[in-house]
Amino acid sequence: MLFLKKNKAVPIAMAGLMLLASCDSLFREKVEKEPLARVGEQFLYKEDMAPLIHPDMTEQDSALFVTNYINNWASKQLLLSKSRINLPEEKLAEFDRLVSDYKADLYTRAYVEALVFKDQDTAISTTQLRQYYEKEKENFKLNEKLVQLRFIGMPAQFLDKDEVVSRMKNWEDIDRNYLDSIAMQFKKIHFNDSIWVSASRVMEEIPPLNPLNEEDYLKKSQFFEIQDSLEVYLGKVTDVLEINDIAPFEYISPDIKQLILNRRRMDYIRRLETEIIDEAIQKNEFEVYGKDE
Repeated sequence: MLFLKKNKAVPIAMAGLMLLASCDSLFREKVEKEPLARVGEQFLYKEDMAPLIHPDMTEQDSALFVTNYINNWASKQLLLSKSRINLPEEKLAEFDRLVSDYKADLYTRAYVEALVFKDQDTAISTTQLRQYYEKEKENFKLNEKLVQLRFIGMPAQFLDKDEVVSRMKNWEDIDRNYLDSIAMQFKKIHFNDSIWVSASRVMEEIPPLNPLNEEDYLKKSQFFEIQDSLEVYLGKVTDVLEINDIAPFEYISPDIKQLILNRRRMDYIRRLETEIIDEAIQKNEFEVYGKDE
């Protein structure tokens, strides 16, 4: 029996040697994966660990990390093996189904999110936001107090405090310009008293304020001076909204935008699911058996 190659006869023994050499090469490629540990028929290979070793690790840290990883891997493999032996068949089947469903969810969710990111319209005008706000404003009641205020934090030994107090109260253009000119001397400043800020955020910025005393200081038209051991805080509250008041449009508009985007996203996903099923039916890729005609 002869094998023909380029019109030359090759003895079968020689062909066998060539085949064995080829197989030996293939086997060597598999053996080249350097095992680090084995549990039963499961192997942990060096190449599996390589991506987990950070370049900034010291040799001692990486050795400790590898040892801990191998031990954790072995424990999981041994427990998994024993669980498959000792758990009831129906429980194993249930877990396998859950794993399969979770895997499918991961793939489909990633694919759908990629499509949404690519195709979803994220442009929302101020008019659209305002229309939604006017329609749903009764649903936008505050769950915390909001304030509009300006404040300054300065060192406790600040020399011109009286001048700053006067300027903070008057708040004409000339006063604002003056305070801006010496702003580098302050620890903290907040001059934009037209924006709404939560009382909790104000208390973060002004530590001497707390839930026990904020009712005394955070009142409409209230000017306050409060201090701790390090700083003096001067503030002027221009307006206040209480819990259960309707949230102002400017404060709630970022949340409204997110609500609209979420609604668009859900509509897009529902439309996508319908279209993909319709397309599969038309291409005869999907059919349901046993349904009554």
